[in-house]
Amino acid sequence: MSTELRRLRNYIGGEFRDAADGRTTEVVNPATGEAYATAPLSGQADVDAAMAAAAEAFPGWRDTTPAERQKALLKIADAFEERAEELIAAEVENTGKPVGLTRSEEIPPMVDQIRFFAGAARMLEGRSAGEYMEGLTSIVRREPVGVCAQVAPWNYPMMMAVWKFAPAIAAGNTVVLKPSDTTPASTVLIAEILGGILPKGVFNVICGDRETGRMMVEHDIPAMASITGSVRAGIQVAESASKDVKRVHLELGGKAPVVVFEDTDIAKAVEDISVAGYFNAGQDCTAATRVLVHESIHDEFVSALSKAAAETKTGHPDDEDVLFGPLNNPNQLKQVEGFIDRLPAHARVETGGKRVGDKGYFYAPTVVSGLEQDDEIIQKEVFGPVITVQSFSDEDQAVEWANGVEYALASSVWTKDHGRAMRMSKKLDFGCVWINTHIPLVAEMPHGGFKKSGYGKDLSAYGFDDYTRIKHVMTSLDA
Repeated sequence: MSTELRRLRNYIGGEFRDAADGRTTEVVNPATGEAYATAPLSGQADVDAAMAAAAEAFPGWRDTTPAERQKALLKIADAFEERAEELIAAEVENTGKPVGLTRSEEIPPMVDQIRFFAGAARMLEGRSAGEYMEGLTSIVRREPVGVCAQVAPWNYPMMMAVWKFAPAIAAGNTVVLKPSDTTPASTVLIAEILGGILPKGVFNVICGDRETGRMMVEHDIPAMASITGSVRAGIQVAESASKDVKRVHLELGGKAPVVVFEDTDIAKAVEDISVAGYFNAGQDCTAATRVLVHESIHDEFVSALSKAAAETKTGHPDDEDVLFGPLNNPNQLKQVEGFIDRLPAHARVETGGKRVGDKGYFYAPTVVSGLEQDDEIIQKEVFGPVITVQSFSDEDQAVEWANGVEYALASSVWTKDHGRAMRMSKKLDFGCVWINTHIPLVAEMPHGGFKKSGYGKDLSAYGFDDYTRIKHVMTSLDA
């Protein structure tokens, strides 16, 4: 007996609608491997309609006062709290994440981030007014950029939607947002919530695949394209956007080094690093998955980390004892398995290294040691519950190896030596350096990297500024 699949729909101009040509894709729950919904496979007609709706809504939303935009965002934050259980259910079905952790680790920061940007809306101001040439007064206006084409990833579909729409809308822009084709459910629910608060066309959602995203980025209406995703996807977006000189905001991959010195409290470091490495099945661009340990404590650290990994549980979303759920899709499971299958002979799988069960896309928490700097698993992003360990001899080597990858998003240093911590924070070429911790984020501080991890910032006033443009206005005092 077959179960009827739930039908998800695009949200365009204040209305839910199917794809213009009726095409759909199945959406699969990664905890079961079974389809639970269909979503539109949007084409050019859908992209055109969404962009037109956003463009029509832009002048009115741009001209609202900061106080009005703040009020709307505060209502959205309240609505997220009121409908938290619905959001959690949709996200768990999207991703297979543990219910309890989704409730405690995602809803509160999302609500806080929306409220932060509600406050930022009241700070939309220029920095200068004065006479810099005799007889002339200059002022600086800070304005919204226009329609924003935004593409969110599948690892945190609900939270990344917030990171996209909140600063854009706070600054006076309108949005067309595309969730990943594997995780559209929570974003469609967010559209329903925002639709009851924002004017028609300010926030639009279209579902679809990579081709849909390309159409969005290449469309002539958006003034800005923003994506959180892989380096490959980011490069494609930058290339497409360059054809008509769109602004681009890229938050891409990561390969965070975790540098552990000999004076570290090993037990505490292992406890924190294992959580930061395995949380969300390691599907986090800032995950603590590349550990560099001083040679004097290497063996003790590997032993303790392997024990912690073996005791870490993955499983069904309703199980309160699990730290993480499945990988998001079969392709991601295949990618993680491939990294382990291709390990060089000198590498050692200390624990894990295998799929868990035959239903869903679960993978065991894994520790791999004995690795060298040029090994594939050190240089490339695994995006799974795999922590690698290297042994370094001194501070200079630690810096060289930490920086010796193409990514530059996040990093951490573990030491009791304050001077060493400060030296390392200066030398590490990453957008964030945590000291004796790894992965905490706050709305007030920027998140974003360098090199192939992209450019532009999420969160903070810096992230808000990215969704604005600067205009110089000069007037004659003699007129």
